[in-house]
Amino acid sequence: MQKLTSYYPVVSTFEGESLVEFFVQKLGFDVVFQSDWYWHLTMRDQPTVNIAFVQANHESVPAAYRKPVQGMILNIEMKEIDAYYEQTKSHDWEVLLPLRSEAWGQRHFIVSTPAAGLLIDFIEVIPPSVEYSGNYSEDAAPVS
Repeated sequence: MQKLTSYYPVVSTFEGESLVEFFVQKLGFDVVFQSDWYWHLTMRDQPTVNIAFVQANHESVPAAYRKPVQGMILNIEMKEIDAYYEQTKSHDWEVLLPLRSEAWGQRHFIVSTPAAGLLIDFIEVIPPSVEYSGNYSEDAAPVS
């Protein structure tokens, strides 16, 4: 396999402009390319963190797939999730899953976005329960 130079999701949507506004204003992204059918964003403080949005019915999308994303959850891992959760209360987001800890090693909460089929799961990795600690490979040992 060739060496990868980049990797990022491209979300198919009819809500591109609303998603750009959401990611810029609420998540600290900058627009690095935009047209009337495609937007590429990079996180301000971490330029290797990228996301793009494509107009779902654009000719560059294969005809059979020209529809908006459905049921996609975008994970964003971070530190200090409790403080961030408190901060987000001022964002007036629709929180679909309030902040909680999971036995498999996550403390997280989920919000909706302007695109009906796209959710964001904000996650802090925490130590898993004994029940789940054996599920991790040795190369991907959980946080301790």
